[in-house]
Amino acid sequence: MASTNGVANMPGKQPLFSFGVISDVQYADIPDGRSFIGVPRYYRHSILILQRAVKKWNDHQKLKFAINFGDIVDGYCPKDQSLNAVKKVVDEFEKFNGPLYHMIGNHCLYNLPRNKLLPLLKILSSDGRAYYDFSPTPEYRFVVLDGYDISAIGWPQDHPNTLEALKFLREKNPNTEKNSPSGLVGLERRFLMFNGAVGKEQMEWLDDVLQDATKLKQKVVVCCHLPLDPGATSKEAILWNYNEVMDVIHRYNCVKVCLSGHDHKGGHSIDTHGIHHRVFEAALECPPGTDAFGYIDVYDNRISLVGTGLMESTDIFFDP
Repeated sequence: MASTNGVANMPGKQPLFSFGVISDVQYADIPDGRSFIGVPRYYRHSILILQRAVKKWNDHQKLKFAINFGDIVDGYCPKDQSLNAVKKVVDEFEKFNGPLYHMIGNHCLYNLPRNKLLPLLKILSSDGRAYYDFSPTPEYRFVVLDGYDISAIGWPQDHPNTLEALKFLREKNPNTEKNSPSGLVGLERRFLMFNGAVGKEQMEWLDDVLQDATKLKQKVVVCCHLPLDPGATSKEAILWNYNEVMDVIHRYNCVKVCLSGHDHKGGHSIDTHGIHHRVFEAALECPPGTDAFGYIDVYDNRISLVGTGLMESTDIFFDP
């Protein structure tokens, strides 16, 4: 992974803007546990990391906004506590002195259906869609994708998106337990129920947004809870139709970086078209006394992630 080499801290040129980042808080008021592969998870500690992140972002005083990359409450949270747990974490985010942008992850949807979750996250939607874009400055546009657009979780059981996802999983994953990659080979291992896909309507929207950004000569940062490049993540953690999404993105030269969560160990890659993919390290898997959050300084020809704790600092360069 490209790490900070002093560039971000050089005197002189100031960033165009800066913003805070954190991913996979996955808070729950339950004892510590482990992932299905045995990695320790610190469910109560993660909200303390969020509190420290918000304090550091506020102390910075020049952050234009902050982005949460999904999974704010863990799937093991008792379901009678889900609503209050989501509200508790959202209240901590709201202590940030600036705009906040959320995206949904699988653990969010284990706890609350979309119609209850999206209003709490202030994602404005009349039809349950959770994708949107915004421009913090004229030079840049951020595109937030909904990686669970086609998903077996979060939508009503009879919703067309649920039915499409279940049909897809039946075709792609022969296991009775659809979160099991047993017998799946290579990139087939992504066909798991805890992942999802971008639907046709969202794909057309993405194409329109990138056309518009190209006309306006904007540089684009794509954000999605699910990673979009196999080089940056494990094979089990990637968007079902990442290749179709990247085919759309690669038609244009405006996208400079894709940012994601979901794969807790983090990662960084450069794809075949020179686009950087950075997957953020999870707050959930930080032992007490450690952290994983950061902020990003954005320049005309690079972005510089200044990480705290286990979130590794990263400089990403691209053509202006």
